[in-house]
Amino acid sequence: MNFKFSKKAFIFDFLISRQWVIIFCMVFFGWVGCCLLYFFSDIYFYLIYYLLKYRRRVVRANLQHAFPEKDLSEIIKIEKRYYRHLCDFFVEMYKMWHMSDEQIRRRCKFTNPEVIRRYFDQGKSVIGVLGHYGNWEWMSSYSLWMPREFDFFTLYKPLHNAVADKMMIRLRSRFGAKPVPKNDILRRIVENKRNGRLFLAGFIGDQTPNRANLNFWMEFLNQDTPILVGTEKIARKFGLPVISLKMRKVRRGYYEVDFVDVCSDPGQLEPGELTRIHTRLLERYIREVPELWLWSHKRWKHTRNTDGSEK
Repeated sequence: MNFKFSKKAFIFDFLISRQWVIIFCMVFFGWVGCCLLYFFSDIYFYLIYYLLKYRRRVVRANLQHAFPEKDLSEIIKIEKRYYRHLCDFFVEMYKMWHMSDEQIRRRCKFTNPEVIRRYFDQGKSVIGVLGHYGNWEWMSSYSLWMPREFDFFTLYKPLHNAVADKMMIRLRSRFGAKPVPKNDILRRIVENKRNGRLFLAGFIGDQTPNRANLNFWMEFLNQDTPILVGTEKIARKFGLPVISLKMRKVRRGYYEVDFVDVCSDPGQLEPGELTRIHTRLLERYIREVPELWLWSHKRWKHTRNTDGSEK
C-alpha cells in the first residue's frame, strides 16, 4: 500500500502530539477565561483550515460520500462549521484541567439520568454507546451525576507516548470517571460483578476496526463500513442493557446529553441486530447536525470484495 506524505498534516500532528505542547495547552487553556478561550479557538480555526489545510481533502471526500445529495457549496459550509467545532473541542478538552465540578455540570448537562437509574434500581449495570460526536471528552463528567457507590468506566485506546497517555488518563479521570484500556474491560466487568458493584461502561461505537476484526459490515453514512461488534458481544455475554448517548451543542461551550434506550435485553435480539441499531442511531445524530462528528478521521480506509473479504 502506498502512503502519500503530507507535510502540512505532519506539522499539525507534530504540534499536537508532543508532550510539551500537551502540558502547555493544559496549563494555558486551563487558566484562560471562557470568552478568551474561544478567541484562541477562532485563531486556531484560521490556522488549521486556511493555512495548514489540515486533512481538508479527507474531510471533503468523507462529506461528499456521506451526503451525495448536497452540492459543493453546502458541503463547504458543513466543512467550515466542522473545523470551527473541532477547534472548540480542542480548547474545551484542555479547559477540563482547571474546571470545577460546578462549572462542568453547568456546561455539560445530562437531561434524563433516570434512564440509567432505573436499571441500577433493578440491580443491572449498563453499557453506554457513543461516537466521536460533540465533545465526547466532556461526557466523562457524568460521574458527577452518579451516586458514589457506582462506577463509570470509560474505555480508551492507550497512546504510544507514555507521558501523553498518563496525562490524558488524568484528564479523563478529572471528575471521577475510571478510564479503562479497551483490552482490560472484560476483567473489570468480572471484578465488579464479583464484588456486586454496579457500573456504567462507555463504549465508543465508531472506531475503525483493525484488519483482524473486519467481520461485520453495514451501510453507514451512505458507505459500506466495517463496524466493531465488541459492544454487542459484551452486552450479550453479561446480559447488560444498552443505551445510546446523544449529545447536543446548545451553544459554544454548552452541551446537553440525552440517554436513549437501545435494548434492555440484548440476548433477545438476533446476532448483529444490536450493532445495527446503535450504529443507525449514531448515523441519525450525525445527519441531524453533521458538523459535530469527527470527519477528519479516515473512517473508510477499508473496503471489501463481494465475498466479504477485504480488498
